[in-house]
Amino acid sequence: MKVHFRLEIGDNWPPASVESLWAVDQGDGTARLDNIPWFVRGIACGDLVATEPDEEGIRWAGDVVRRSDNCTIRLIVLRDGGSGAARQSVLNAFHELGVGGEGIERFRMVALDVPPAADLAKVQRLLRHGVDKEWWHMEEGCITARWRTASAG
Repeated sequence: MKVHFRLEIGDNWPPASVESLWAVDQGDGTARLDNIPWFVRGIACGDLVATEPDEEGIRWAGDVVRRSDNCTIRLIVLRDGGSGAARQSVLNAFHELGVGGEGIERFRMVALDVPPAADLAKVQRLLRHGVDKEWWHMEEGCITARWRTASAG
């Protein structure tokens, strides 16, 4: 099933007013998100969200019922113009650190799903290194208290 999120657009971003995410229906009016959000802020893969169907049967997201402790990090890949090879090399580098992700050609983006078991300090060092080298721009789409603690260290 898909859960739809309404997005606030400011300065022509994000490029859509709605994002739909794959989710697993929990049968109780909630759904567990099953992919990484490209644009929705404050949620991560694995989060449990309340849903409300509209008159057409579209399931709209409500409040987060339970957090997954995953972080969502989004990158706009600058290296090699954000080519497919550049996006794949970014995904490979983070995969070695236990971080999943996917790329999208249209916006030269990579969305990362950082699980709580990953070495957050190493992930953050690589993220900062890429920003410093101008390999990518970074946005913290959804972070946890552990993420903040790791970045303070």
